[in-house]
Amino acid sequence: MHVEHDAPLAPLTTLRLGGPARRLVTATTDAEVVATVREADQAGEPLLVIGGGSNLVIGDAGFDGTVLRIATTGFELDGTTLELAAGEVWAEAVARTVGKGLAGIEFLAGIPGSAGATPVQNVGAYGQEVASTITEVVAYDREARETVTLTNAECAFSYRHSRFKGAPDRYVVLRVRFELEDAAGQSSPVKYAEVARKLGVEAEQRVDLQTAYETVLGLRAGKGMVLDPADHDTWSAGSFFTNPILTAEQYEAFLARLDGRTAPAYPAPDGCTKTSAAWLIDQAGFGKGYGSGPATLSTKHTLALTNRGGATTADLLALAREIRDGVKDAFGVELVNEPVTVGVQL
Repeated sequence: MHVEHDAPLAPLTTLRLGGPARRLVTATTDAEVVATVREADQAGEPLLVIGGGSNLVIGDAGFDGTVLRIATTGFELDGTTLELAAGEVWAEAVARTVGKGLAGIEFLAGIPGSAGATPVQNVGAYGQEVASTITEVVAYDREARETVTLTNAECAFSYRHSRFKGAPDRYVVLRVRFELEDAAGQSSPVKYAEVARKLGVEAEQRVDLQTAYETVLGLRAGKGMVLDPADHDTWSAGSFFTNPILTAEQYEAFLARLDGRTAPAYPAPDGCTKTSAAWLIDQAGFGKGYGSGPATLSTKHTLALTNRGGATTADLLALAREIRDGVKDAFGVELVNEPVTVGVQL
């Protein structure tokens, strides 16, 4: 365990933004994670838990408490059953499973961050989400003061949401277990239209596993969604807004404001319709590269808000509010931020 005081947090986030932590603890074992959480809770100390920092917007004032950085390691594969320590780098873990010929998370290639964050957000991309392969999550329950194992059903997964996100101060993820698939070198069925077009196949077809993985990496890189320290388009938190899910009434009101345009629409549970945040942002007048200050939209993708090298969190949030309000004025749809905010609000 490594302890620092008045430690900068910006280098620990993919946005490179945020003030310092009064105290930063880097834990490399589950026991150290639990001990740090218990110590903070017993002292009544504010606690912030971070992994890869890829889904985090920290205020410029920093965090006046203990920041626990989970840096645990562990990749255990038994047949098609995978267990990852929370601190494992997600993109590297996906690459290793593909190298072993196992399907199930290959379309989640290149996503930055740690394995422990994936169930919190129910990380998903290109027609795949971790909820479809996670079997159990081992977490420290701060309310019960014990380590618990939650089944997939108990995780209450939904679109970019989970039991853990719904109770952000209760659980600290320690390990995540997955059940993958040996499909004889083939991928999971292709579900996302853009991927199917790129691969030249129909929806629900399987393709060569390695080809699927490399195709997704290429698509993500083309949108600035694969980390590259030299590319400011990747100095982001990935998709800053979630795709809106509209009730039937909201969708009818939305259609009435399209003025003949055809917006993306996908069926969602409970009779709802999901539309594209990226489309809304672009059609509301915020194109790629929008912004004249140190925080702008990515030049590769309208969903990513980026730090061009000298931004503050205040700069980033001012841009986010301008985009959110512009979309609301144009279409009557309220965009919701996907990253977790610390010490600030959108």
